[in-house]
Amino acid sequence: MDLSPLWISCKVSFISTLVTTVLAVPVALAITRLKWGRHILDALFSLPLVLPPTVVGFFLLIAFGYNSWLGRLCERLKIDIVFTVKGAVLAAVVVAFPIIYRTARAAFDQIDNDLVDAARIMGYDGFRLFVQVYVPLTFHELATGVILSFARAIGEFGATIMIAGNIPGRTRTMSVAVYTAMQSGNRELAYMWTVVILCLSFIVLLLLDFVATRQYRR
Repeated sequence: MDLSPLWISCKVSFISTLVTTVLAVPVALAITRLKWGRHILDALFSLPLVLPPTVVGFFLLIAFGYNSWLGRLCERLKIDIVFTVKGAVLAAVVVAFPIIYRTARAAFDQIDNDLVDAARIMGYDGFRLFVQVYVPLTFHELATGVILSFARAIGEFGATIMIAGNIPGRTRTMSVAVYTAMQSGNRELAYMWTVVILCLSFIVLLLLDFVATRQYRR
């Protein structure tokens, strides 16, 4: 049994979760401060949550294909996206972004503005306000979003196969490995990868339940 899909899936999930967290949390905080256009931006950032993953992958393939200006820019910068592990990471980032974004935005909306105003009076501002006020007050909610984002990246299939393809040892993730095994008639291998994905998903859900329990006790 070739274990490369396991390592590729874990690498893609860890990197994409890190990137998604760095991007989604500040964006969520910025959206909570908006008074105009918030609902439009909120719907735009949440769109990958409801779109079919293959449609997301199609848009990514068009956007970063070799005939697009983004594709030509990446080519000049010698950054390969299509049919590479970078494409798999990009797909996971896009489909998982709404999970952290909506979780973080909901958490930031619940923060008492009086606490934020008090922190500003004490000299907290900018990055210090974000790190020492916003993050501690919403830590458990943010942790929940991060865990769900990781779980979503682990199981990503549609967008990944569209932009990253199905290259053994390079872009073939566990979900793609299940699909490939079924297409080739190797049910035993498909069952094996399904069990691995189920076990990983179960562990992630246990971790999520632990975080939720800690949040409830708080």
